[in-house]
Amino acid sequence: MRGTFRATGFLAIAIAFCTPALAGPAGASEESEPFNDAFDLRIDKPGGLAFDGKLLWVSDRLGLKIRGLDPKTGVEKASITAPGTWPTGLAHDGKLLWVCDRDRNRIFGIDTSRSLVTREIEGPVNPLGLAFDGEHLWVADGKRIHRVTREDGTTIVSFNAPSWSGSGRGMEQLGLAFHEGYLWVSDRKSDMIYKVEPERGDVVDMMPSPSPFPAGLAMANGVLQVADVHGRGVDTLDIRSIPRVVRSKPRVETVVLRRRITNRGPDALARADVFIAIPVSAPNQALDGEPVFRPKPDEIVEDRWGQKFARFTVQNLAPGKHLDVQMTTRATLFTVRHHIDPSLVGSLKSIPKKVRKIYLADGTKYVIGHPSIKKHLKEALGDEKRPYWMVRKISRYIGEHMKYELAGGWNIAPTVIDRGTGSCSEYTFVFIAMCRAAGIPARYVGALVVRGDDASTDDVFHRWAEVYLPGYGWIPADAQAADKPAPAKQGIGGLSNRFVITTSGGGGSKYMEWYYNSNAQWTCKGRCDVQDLHIGDWYPKGQAPADMP
Repeated sequence: MRGTFRATGFLAIAIAFCTPALAGPAGASEESEPFNDAFDLRIDKPGGLAFDGKLLWVSDRLGLKIRGLDPKTGVEKASITAPGTWPTGLAHDGKLLWVCDRDRNRIFGIDTSRSLVTREIEGPVNPLGLAFDGEHLWVADGKRIHRVTREDGTTIVSFNAPSWSGSGRGMEQLGLAFHEGYLWVSDRKSDMIYKVEPERGDVVDMMPSPSPFPAGLAMANGVLQVADVHGRGVDTLDIRSIPRVVRSKPRVETVVLRRRITNRGPDALARADVFIAIPVSAPNQALDGEPVFRPKPDEIVEDRWGQKFARFTVQNLAPGKHLDVQMTTRATLFTVRHHIDPSLVGSLKSIPKKVRKIYLADGTKYVIGHPSIKKHLKEALGDEKRPYWMVRKISRYIGEHMKYELAGGWNIAPTVIDRGTGSCSEYTFVFIAMCRAAGIPARYVGALVVRGDDASTDDVFHRWAEVYLPGYGWIPADAQAADKPAPAKQGIGGLSNRFVITTSGGGGSKYMEWYYNSNAQWTCKGRCDVQDLHIGDWYPKGQAPADMP
């Protein structure tokens, strides 16, 4: 039985952070993997897969054969000569086995009972993957995915492949399968499997491939079969048992957040306060003990959003003097994926009243009743009433109407969306405003970010939104990513292992105002020139900075 190429480091988050699995018993155990053992192949460079209800067909590029296998054991039961010189994707429509040929850019329909080619249509350049949705064929060419007719190959729908950025050579190999209204795509370059909405190509979900070189895909008896082009085998992925929250790629880091207030005179500061947001363990981060502060905080305070801060205060800060504070956090960071089934997301009416009361409220940066917000929201949603797709459509609309620009200042949401440019915070304000105006609770989180290598310095930071989806809870949704050309980078529910989240808030705060990570406030006895420095320094593998024990 195969096992060598099963994914590792793919962990269901412990019960404290986890909701029940998509199917099966509630409370997925830690280290759960939705992978089943499959079988080895005696084929070098296997390609496409297709299941006809009895046999699992696999294309054999070097042997120029299409081989029919027992789907449980991999024992060969049938063999057909390939109709071209480079067989790739396969699909079965209930009558014919369809075969892509990359060399001739053709798609052939084979009657497997007679081993005869009975149909031939034109395909796109370099056709790789193939699937059947019950009426039409889907074909991938490495850059885009097309829905085509079986009569003559006429294109009906076309969109970017999940990880294609819109430029470059494209993917080396893509496998396709169609199941329960979604297109499943395996990507040889990213070693990922994507669940794709077939009208616009939105990536609804993604997961690591059970083997590192995925080629063909087929759905057999509710289990996704994945051909490994290098491992010469077929692995399986039971999509029904994927935990709702999964984290992977652990990264051990120490980060020091520093804030220094310097009074450059000529008069004294009557008072200066620095507030440092205190991070807590979360799905994306496991803290190694409590953060360490230097000096000791004067007190710990909490704002109306439940965010705690360490407060540092100095009185009568003379010219040339400074208030210098720091927080050191040791943590293991994770890449997190929230696996969401849109059909299992509840209605807006099922959202708890307490959540609605707090996170549907207006704020000075949102102005959710502004005519501009109402106008853009109507254009974005149309008649959409399903919460998951409301969030996706709002995010897509922002991505299509805004471009990233770090120009200083945080304008209100109506100004930003009308202008069409914004920083990460301004993207977030627009997204939250539109979500709240639509009845979807939304808040923001702020974080320190690994910039490049593990010993980098962050002086820009990052903020993004979270939305409340009934049945799933709070889900990360970075609207700034919606302007990326690759569909896989536009979705919600994912977070890389580059962040220590310090701040969670719904709007303006007594201590943080509209800032995150840290904030400083002061009053002056006359005229004061205040220099304010705040940065985050990263130390790899949990190493302590020089001034820490």
